[in-house]
Amino acid sequence: MFYNLLYPLSGHFPYFNIFKYLTVRTAGALLTALLLALFFGSPIINLLKKKQQNGQPIRAYSPENHLAKSGTPTMGGILILGATLVSVFLWADLTNPFIAMSVFVLLGFGCIGAYDDWLKLSTGKSNGMKSRWKFAAQSVLSLVITYAILKLTPRDLYCGVTIPFFKNYIVYIGYGYFIWGICVITGASNAVNLTDGLDGLAIVPAMYVGGSFLLISYLTGHAHFSDYLYIHYIPKSGELAVFLGAMIGGSLGFLWFNAPPAKVFMGDSGSLSIGAVLGSIAMMVHHELVLSIVGGLFVIEAVSVILQVLFFKISHGKRIFLMAPIHHHFEKKGWPEPTITIRFWIITTVLALIGLMTLKIR
Repeated sequence: MFYNLLYPLSGHFPYFNIFKYLTVRTAGALLTALLLALFFGSPIINLLKKKQQNGQPIRAYSPENHLAKSGTPTMGGILILGATLVSVFLWADLTNPFIAMSVFVLLGFGCIGAYDDWLKLSTGKSNGMKSRWKFAAQSVLSLVITYAILKLTPRDLYCGVTIPFFKNYIVYIGYGYFIWGICVITGASNAVNLTDGLDGLAIVPAMYVGGSFLLISYLTGHAHFSDYLYIHYIPKSGELAVFLGAMIGGSLGFLWFNAPPAKVFMGDSGSLSIGAVLGSIAMMVHHELVLSIVGGLFVIEAVSVILQVLFFKISHGKRIFLMAPIHHHFEKKGWPEPTITIRFWIITTVLALIGLMTLKIR
C-alpha cells in the first residue's frame, strides 16, 4: 500500500522516494510483522486456550516427555499468517503478480492446515484429515500455482529446471513440470509439517530458508546482480523479498511464544502454509534444487519417514529408526529436546551457507 499510494507522490514529497527501494520495504515488512506478532501474540494465545479445552491432541505413540505438553493450544500459525498478510499489504507492491501468487499459496495451504487442525481439536484425535484428501487438496493448489508460475516464466526457462553449480545448464521437462510443481510445493509443505514436532524445531530452519530465498529473489529480480552472478534474470521477482521479509518477521514474533517451553504450537495451519510458500517461491525464482540444499533438514525429516514406512512394510515390522521423523529417534536415544533442536538449527545454518554458495560457484 505504501508503495502504490505514496511512491507516486515522490515528485511532490521527495521523502516518499524511499518506498521505491526493495531493501527499505523488506526491512519495514519484517519489523512490522514482528511487532504485530509480538503485540497480538498473547491475546491470540489466550483466545486459543479459551476455545480449545484440551489443546492439541498428543499422538499415542509420541515420546513419553510429550505428555507434559498436553493442553498446549495449537493453530498458532494464524499469528504468522495474519502478521505476514497485514505487513505485505502495507509494504509490498500489490500489483506485482508474484505477490498475488504468494498470498494465494499462504491462504490456500493455510486453510487446508486450519481445517486439519480443527478436525483434530473437534474429534480429540491426532489424525485430522485423511491423507489422501489432504494430498489431493495440496496437489490441486500446487497445479494452479505451477500454471501461474509458467505464465510468468521467461521463455528460456519455460518448463525448465536449473541445476546448481552450472551457469546455463537447464533440464527441460515439458508437461512433466506440473508433476515437478506438485513434488516441490506439496513436498516442501509436508516436509515442514513433519519437522514441526519439537518446540522451535521447524520455525527457525524455516526462517533460515526464507532468509536465503529472500536474498536469491532479490538477486534474480535485479538485472545487474543476476548478470554478474550468472543466474537467470526474472523480472519483478525481487518483490518476493518483501513478502519473505514479512513472513520472517511474523515467524520471529511467533518464536517468542514457541520457544521452549512452548506456549502455543504452530499447527498445520502454519507449517503447511509456510512450507508451501517456500516451495512455490523456489519455483518462482527457478532455484528448486537449491531449496533441497538450504532446506536439507526438512528433506532429511521427510525421507526418514518414507524410509521408515517402506522398510516397515518390506521387512514385515522391522524399523530403521527407533521412531520417525528422525528427531523422535534422537529423543528415544535420550537426547534432551533442546539439544536436538539447537543441533538441527546448526545443521540448517551450514546447509544454508552451502546453498548460497551455489550462487557464486558456477
